[in-house]
Amino acid sequence: MTTDSSTSNPRKTIDMADMPLGPRQIFIMAVASLGQFIGQGLATLIGIVIPLIQLVAHPELSSGIQGLMGCISLIGIMVGTVVFGRLSDRFGYIFFFRLCPLIILATSLICVFIHAVPVMLVCLFLMGFAIGGEYSLDPDYISELMPAKWRTFMVGLAKALASAGSAFVAVICYWMITETKDPSIWPSLFYITAGIAAVMFVTRLWFTQSPEWLMNHGHSAEAQKAVEHFLGPDVRMISDVAAATSSKPQAKPESMGAFIKEHLRKIVLTGVPWACEGLGVYGIGIFLPVLIMSFKIDSLPATAPEIEHITHSVGLTFVLCIVMMLGFGLGLYLLKKESHIRMQVVGFWGSAAGLGLLLAAYLLHWPSWVAIAGFVIFELFLNAGPHLITFILPSQVYAIENRGTGTGIAAGIGKAGAVAGAFIIPVLLKSGGPTTVMIVSISVMAAGALITSFAAKKPY
Repeated sequence: MTTDSSTSNPRKTIDMADMPLGPRQIFIMAVASLGQFIGQGLATLIGIVIPLIQLVAHPELSSGIQGLMGCISLIGIMVGTVVFGRLSDRFGYIFFFRLCPLIILATSLICVFIHAVPVMLVCLFLMGFAIGGEYSLDPDYISELMPAKWRTFMVGLAKALASAGSAFVAVICYWMITETKDPSIWPSLFYITAGIAAVMFVTRLWFTQSPEWLMNHGHSAEAQKAVEHFLGPDVRMISDVAAATSSKPQAKPESMGAFIKEHLRKIVLTGVPWACEGLGVYGIGIFLPVLIMSFKIDSLPATAPEIEHITHSVGLTFVLCIVMMLGFGLGLYLLKKESHIRMQVVGFWGSAAGLGLLLAAYLLHWPSWVAIAGFVIFELFLNAGPHLITFILPSQVYAIENRGTGTGIAAGIGKAGAVAGAFIIPVLLKSGGPTTVMIVSISVMAAGALITSFAAKKPY
């Protein structure tokens, strides 16, 4: 109970963990989740740009260069998650939370006006580097500012908005390509990521420093002010965080080697399955239009103009993005009903089954709708399970004093798998065709299920 300075009437306060979900928390989640939105959107954009570049500007692009174009932003994400995670633990969240969208905005505009492939590769790396910061910071802001009973759901919902980013980018690209019928429009597609990044930066000007970070670094009064800024003047700092952090001396940051040694099992559980999931989300996801054309399920005769094949594959990509959203919706529905570990394991096995159906349809020359059903099953299980759960687990496993580092390492390992997948998909297509791509992908999904089951057997 506190007293309002302007009156003698007592003012009731509420613990931030116990308050109802309101418009402020929804706004916080929406703004923080834009990092997930643009991250998946960029992956979709790259997958559309690559065949357009090859058609109109660089038909000589080798499978290796295509793989590099597909994975270079993921390399940036892999580096950015670790770097920004470590920096945010030391210096706070807010500066990096605003810097990341500015980097994405600047590099997107460079891609619009400078069309050289080497320049685009550098820009894609820097975009990924900034998105890596988003993957490290976004769940931390969301998890600490949500009511306790809504925390896991809202973190999961933020990740689910990644599929909305894919759908948004796919439908805008489809509209632009359909309207112009001109593959040379590809540089203008980067206006999409520039626009999203601009919205991200402007909305984040309202944000302030992380309350939990402030409390953990001994700034209890500033932490309370931050809570009031985010949630209102009648809300107090969550009591268990305040008690846990204000009563202990500030620990000296441990070295990365010591951190890995102490938390190895947590790193395996949160990181290695994320790497397996990364092949499905980014390896297959980035090259989805290319794979659709390779499996010959775009409903066009082989003699149709190449731009028509690309346009139809982008249209089907948009449909599969809607399936991703449905998968996330299913996963969010199950979050409070099922074990998260079980959801991840079943999701991996379901993804493998969907790819198995796709492979069977290709080898046995089944109708196109069967192959599309395989893609649908894959996307549904992947997004209801591993794509959602791998994002949630780190914030559940790690304590606040090392959450940025732990989340950063997990996301970095995840993106290492995504890098490998995005690079190897066009190489495998060139050397072994769609069959080889599917065999490798099915094996990776199965490995994700087995590793999750093994790593979660012992408590942490």
